Order: sequence, then C-alpha cells, then structure tokens
Amino acid sequence: MKRRALMACRHAIVACICLLGACAAPPPDAGTGTLASLERRQIVVERDAAVDASRAAAIQAYRKFLDAAPRDRMRPEAMRRLGDLEIERAQDGLAENSGAREYRDAVKVYEDLLGTYPVHPGNDRVLYQLSHAYDQAGDLGRSLATLDRLVTQYPQSGYRDESEFRRGELLFTLGRYPEAGQAYAAVMQKGESSAFHERALYMHGWSLFKQARLEEGLQSFFAVLDRKLIGRDNGAALEELPGLTRAERELTEDTFRVVSLSLANLQGPDAIPKYFPTQARREYEFRVYQQLGELYFKQERVEDGANAFNAFARRYPTHLQSPFMQSRVIQAYQQAGFAALALEAKKEFVVRYGVKSEFQRVNGAIVDERVLPLVKTHLEELARHYHAVAQKGRKGEDYREAVRWYRVYLDSFPADPRVPGMHFLLAELLFEDKRFAAAAAEYERAAYDAPGYAKAADAGYAALLAYAEQEKQVQGEELRLVRRTAVESSVRFAEANPNDGRAPGVLTNAAEKLYANGDPDSAAALAQRVLAIQPPPAAGLRRTAWTVVAHVEFQKGSFDRSERAYRAALALTPEKSPARAGLNERLAASVYKQGEQARAAGELRAAADHFLRVGSVVPDSPMRATAEYDAAAALIALKEWNPAARVLEGFRRDYPKHALQAEVPEKLAVCYLESGQVLKAAGEFEALSASKTDMAFAREALWKAAELYEKAGNEPHAAGAYERYVRLNPRPLEPAVEARYRLAEMDRKQGRLPQRQARSRELLEAEQKGGSERTDRTRYLGSLAALAIAEPLEEAYRGVRLAEPLKKNLTLKKTRMQQVLQAYSLAADYGVAEVATTATYRTAEVYNDFGKALLESQRPKRLSKDELEQYDIMLEEQAFPFEEKAIELHEINARRVSAGLYDEWVKKSFAALVKLRPVRYAKVEKGEGVIDALH
Repeated sequence: MKRRALMACRHAIVACICLLGACAAPPPDAGTGTLASLERRQIVVERDAAVDASRAAAIQAYRKFLDAAPRDRMRPEAMRRLGDLEIERAQDGLAENSGAREYRDAVKVYEDLLGTYPVHPGNDRVLYQLSHAYDQAGDLGRSLATLDRLVTQYPQSGYRDESEFRRGELLFTLGRYPEAGQAYAAVMQKGESSAFHERALYMHGWSLFKQARLEEGLQSFFAVLDRKLIGRDNGAALEELPGLTRAERELTEDTFRVVSLSLANLQGPDAIPKYFPTQARREYEFRVYQQLGELYFKQERVEDGANAFNAFARRYPTHLQSPFMQSRVIQAYQQAGFAALALEAKKEFVVRYGVKSEFQRVNGAIVDERVLPLVKTHLEELARHYHAVAQKGRKGEDYREAVRWYRVYLDSFPADPRVPGMHFLLAELLFEDKRFAAAAAEYERAAYDAPGYAKAADAGYAALLAYAEQEKQVQGEELRLVRRTAVESSVRFAEANPNDGRAPGVLTNAAEKLYANGDPDSAAALAQRVLAIQPPPAAGLRRTAWTVVAHVEFQKGSFDRSERAYRAALALTPEKSPARAGLNERLAASVYKQGEQARAAGELRAAADHFLRVGSVVPDSPMRATAEYDAAAALIALKEWNPAARVLEGFRRDYPKHALQAEVPEKLAVCYLESGQVLKAAGEFEALSASKTDMAFAREALWKAAELYEKAGNEPHAAGAYERYVRLNPRPLEPAVEARYRLAEMDRKQGRLPQRQARSRELLEAEQKGGSERTDRTRYLGSLAALAIAEPLEEAYRGVRLAEPLKKNLTLKKTRMQQVLQAYSLAADYGVAEVATTATYRTAEVYNDFGKALLESQRPKRLSKDELEQYDIMLEEQAFPFEEKAIELHEINARRVSAGLYDEWVKKSFAALVKLRPVRYAKVEKGEGVIDALH
C-alpha cells in the first residue's frame, strides 16, 4: 500500500509538472523575411495541450510526495515547484488580503530546499523566488540579502539582470543611492540584450541625481530619451508622439522633468548643447529647451524660461520648431503681463520668419519675376555642384546641401518642364545617400506625375529598387507600411508599362511582399495574375507565383490545394536548385496536415493513409518519421494490429535515433499481444523493462515478459526473465517469491532436482525474511518450498539401513531423521491446510518407519538364543514410542475432518491408522460413516 501511495504521488507530481510547466513555442517573425526564408521554415507538429490542473490539488500532491519520498531524486524539483505554487497562491491571496501566510509558506519551502540541497543546479531560481517572497512579505532586508547572494554565487544565472535591477530598486528604496547606482550599472553593462536596460538607465540617472552628480546623471537620462524619441519624433506634442505606449509616454515625460531639474541646477540652456553631439539625438533637442523653459515658467521665472526658448530659436533659426518656440515666448510674456517684452519678441519673430527671411528661403518659395531666371539657374547649378561633390567625397553634408538646392528648385518652380528630370536627379542623389524612402517618392514623381517623360519606366522601376533598399533598414510596423507602399508602386508600374519585360517580375515580387506583409489573399490574387500572363513568364517567376499560392493555401488550411500548388512549383524547379528542399518539406507538410485534419475529424483510416503517403511523396522528408509513427497510432486506434505492427517495425528499423523510439516497444507489445503474437510481445516487454528508467514500470514489464514466455511455452526465455526479475527486483516480496516458485516448478518439471532444491531454499529464506511484506501468498509458497526441501531429506533418511556397523548407521539415521522432522515442522508451522496435512502425514510416517527400522535392524552376531530373545524385547520397547508418535500424528490429521478438511493426506492418515490400530479404525461401519459424513 505504501508503494502504491508513493507511486500515486509521483504520478500526480509528474502530471502537475507537465500541466504547470508547459511552454508555448515562440511565434514566427510576422512580416519579416522573403519568400525564400519562408520556405526554409520548419513545420512544427504540435501535440494536444494538457488540461490545466488545480493549484490547490497540485500543492497537496507535492506535499504528499515530499512526505512520502524523503530521498527521491525528484524531491528538489518538487520542493521548488511547491514554493512556486505557494507564491502564486499568495499573489492571488493578496487580492483578498489573505496572502501573507502563503508567502511565509513559500519562504519556508525555499529555505528548506536551499538548506537541504545547497548545490542544486536550480538554486539560482530558488533564490530569485525566495527574494520575491521576502519582498512581498515586506522583509526588504532579507530580500536584498537573498539577491546579493544570488548575483554573487551565480554570476551567469539567467536571473542576474533582473536580480541586479531589483537590488537597485531595494537599495534605492532604502536610500543607499551609491550602491543602487552600482546595481543599475551592472544591468546596463549587459547592454540592449537586457530586458531591464531601459529602466536601469532611468533609475541609474536618478541614483546619480540623488547624489547631486547631475552631469553624470544627465548622460543616463539622455540615453533613455534617445531610445524613446530618436527616429520617431515628428515634432508633435509629447503626448501625441506615434509609436509610444502609455507607459513609455509617462516614462518620457518623467525623464524630461528630471532633465529639466538637473539643467536648472547647472547652467540652464547653456549646458544643453554639449549633450547633443550627434544628428540623431538632435531630433528631439528642441524638446529639452522647451521642457526647461516650461519648468522655469512653472517656477514663475519668466525671463529664464524665455531665454531657454530663445536659445534654441537663435541656435537653429531655420528649424521647423523655431517659430513655435518663439511663439511660446510671446505667449509667456503676455500671460505674465510683460507687455513690452512681448512686443519685442513679436518683432524678432517677424524678422526671423518673415517672407524675405532666411527661414522662408530655405523652407518656402520666393516668387519674383525679376529674379526667377537667375534663381532657377543658380539653384540648378548649386544642386548639380553639390551632387557632383557628394558623388566624389561621399560626405553626408554634401548630400544634404545638394538635396537642399534640388528641393528649393522644385518648390520654387513646380511647373517647369524640366521638373521630371530634376525629380529623377534628386532621387538618384537621395538613393546614393541611402535615403531610400525619399528617393522612392522622387522616382515616382518623375515616373507618373508628368506624362511623356522619356525615362518614366526607368524611374518607376528605380522606385521599386529604392523601396527594396528601404525594407532592409526598417522593421515591425514600419516594414509593413514600406512593403504595402512598394506593392502599390509595383502594381502601378505594371499597369503603366504593360509591355515592359520587367512587369511580370515586378508583379511576382509584389506577391511575395504581400505574403510577407501578412496579406495572403491579396498575395494569392496577384500570384494568380502572374500565372495568367500570356505568353507565360519565365519558369522561375511561375515557380515563385505557385509557391506563393501554395503558402497561402497552406496558411488557410486548404492542404489538398497547397499540395497541388507545391507540386506545380516543384515541377518548375531545377533538380539541383537549393529551393527544392524547402518546397519538398512544405509538400510533405501539406500531406501530413491532411492526415491531421482527417484524424481530428475521426476519419482514422484516411488519416493513416495520408500519414503513410508522406513517405511516398517526399521519401527523404524529416517529417516522414513522425508521420509514420502517427500512422501507426491511427492504426492502433482502429485495432488493426498487424498493419500497425508492420509500420512500427519499419519505424524502428529506419529511424533508430528518433526521439519517439522509446515509445515503440510499448506500442509494439500491445500490437503483438492483441494479434496473438505472444513471443514477440514478450520480447517487447522485455526490451521495455531494460529501457525504462521508471523502476515500477520496468519491473511490471519484465514480469509481463516472463509470463508471456511461459504462456508461449518458451521455458528458457521464461526462466531467464524470471531470474532477471528476481535479481533486479528482490522487492516487492510477493512477486519475487512468486518468480522463485515458478523457476522451482520449471526445474521440477524438467527433473532438475538440485536446482529445484536451491531455488526452494532461496524462496524460503526470502520469505522468512520478508517481514511486514509477507502475505498469504508468500506464506503459501514458502510452505510449499519447505515441503520441497523436506522431500530429498526424507529420501536420504530412508536410504540409511540399520545394519552393521549398527551404531554408526543408527546415529546417521537419527541425525537424518531430525533433519526431516525439522523440515516438515517448518512446513507445518506455516498453517497452510494442505501443506499441514502433508507435513503431518509425512512426519507420522517417518516416526513409523523409524520404529519399523529398529525392529527390522540387523541383529548382532554371536548372540545366544536367550540373548537374542532379550534383544528383540528391548527393540520392541524402543520401537513402541515411535509407533505411538506416528499414531498420534495420524490422529491429528484424522481430527481435521471435524473442521471440514478431508484431503489426500487425511485419507492416507486414516488408512495408516487402520493398519496401526485396527481395533479402533478398521471397523467398516465407522469408516463408511466417516466417508458418508465427508461427502
């Protein structure tokens, strides 16, 4: 019972671990990669998810297991899982104000685990959870100490980053700012790969701020702003910036507040420029001046705030934000009642941003008929000059200057006939400067805005090349937008240039982009459009189009259609093409998925056929092994044992290193057993017993193998299995004793008496030492073994004749008699009725034999007649007690009739009594009465 309880606990624990520890595979990278990369993706065949287990039941199961298995190898993992569950229960309990005790329970489990298994491989996770439990329980000191221990003892732990960050949080909360800064710095050293890098930057800055190390702290704060604003700051209000979540927006606002406080305690706006050494960071530089000025305004330091805004406007007079900064200065002066200052600020605004200002020259267009020809000429010269300089020196500033003049020209003279060519030149310049989005827009203007342009088709195609380059620079949602725009441009190109030889390739590429962009229906429609082109495009383009169609059908779950499409794509693919491998694997997956669909619909025969078809469609597919295993499972479910066995035999032969090989023997054993192939089934059970690490399972499998061998009449294999069972499994007692008994019986049937005796002694010894494991069955088998041991002893006893030398033989016969009596006494002591009657009868016969042997013993030589007479009288006196003892024992057997026991040995005792006491037992009517009563 204890063993079964332990096994039940272990099974419960395993079930809990499977249910609570199940992990989902990461999703594929949506919207990334090309068609070729999509073809290389592996198809994951997922198994059914387990049903969620009750946490309370899991906790109870773990506790039972820990109580029942103090030395089990799974104990550390069970303790850790128990602690995790206690924390989860505590977290739920906190919502109901009842989680404190569970946290203490979790702490105790973790501390016990660390104390009992100080070097267990998973102790870094235990320390991590223990610190969390302390934290939630309000013991910040112990939480911090635990985290210190974790980062010291496990510097390579996967929890190190978070642990360092939590150390920083605790140290910061405790006012230990230098140490907190060191902890945050440790996280920052990991770089962008750390999930806590950004928060560590932010809190590192605060740690320095708390120590009045403002300049150093600003470095960290600006690093946070870089992450949030560079590449996405479009000049809108801070709360309206795109791409920021609510939490990111709040973090950005908080960072600006502390940056402003720091700058206000340094040199105000004069301290800002040195923190903006790069063009990327300057995207949001205006906001630093803006936020600093707003802080001054809140502090009613109006002139300081105005100086902050003006500092930016004067530093960047042509910046798009400059007029808005100046406008805020005017507004602040008015709100403060500084009328004179507001007036001067407005004048300055007009000078800076008026019609004839530098700002207008750079950002607007000057329309003046007197200067238009010169302006046009000079603008073209400036643009071509800087274009040439940029092509020669490849410097960013030269590219920017050239672009500036192209832009001014185009903005100033939008109706000029040379505008398409200028757009094309500007696009070329932008492309060279790797500003591909802007280049694509300029190419499209040249291609489609002015009909009749000679290079319109080339410009339209160049736009597509620019989009392709832009895709390499972006990711996520921005990548999706670029692809969508590129597809629109591709369709536009094909419609505008239907006879251009590049049109089929453009449409094919667009179909790929649509699929990669998560628009499968549109992708398939465009691919079908390619396939409908007459005359047919090149084989490579048609192959790609069929591949897109196949991918879409596969994604939609139309696996029969995807199979046909993949076959069409493969027919267009050269034999030595690297693309064949991916297409073949997708074809195999399409067939396999049809099997899965049939299985889900309960059509197991169709499922098995599809699974087996994988191997004929794509013989070398890595999926073939799994498919054939699943086919066998479907056939087993159909109870088609022989076909299932053949598939499993092939699986075993063809995939010897497959991970599922461990499950084959068990399934084959079932197939063989159900189909009547007993010997084969026995062989599989024997193999299972040798391969399974679960000792209980291995023991049961070996026993089953032995029984099946015995049933099939294969005694050598059966004996070998029973012998191995006894050697490997001396416990539990009962089956081990049973195995020894069956081995002894095999020896008896084959006439191997010495071997039978040896096994009987082993059986008896094991049974006698069985202690609390002894059962009625073991005692019964033990009694039979005792009888078996007694039989040759009795033969040896009866083999001694009382002849000269009489004294020696008499001593020997007495000794052997005692051995026999002891053996039968041991058998009788078991209290097994049929054994007790046998032992009693045999014992009585030994006594009777000894008395007869005395009477029939050889007489000493040279005795006179009188001496011989006296010697005979003496022998009769010596023999009488043995005869009386024999009668007594036979009568014990006879009295068992009153208890309802009347077997062969009781009958023999009655027969013996008839001869030994005929006066009492030879009466016919009494004998018949007894017999009648028994029947």
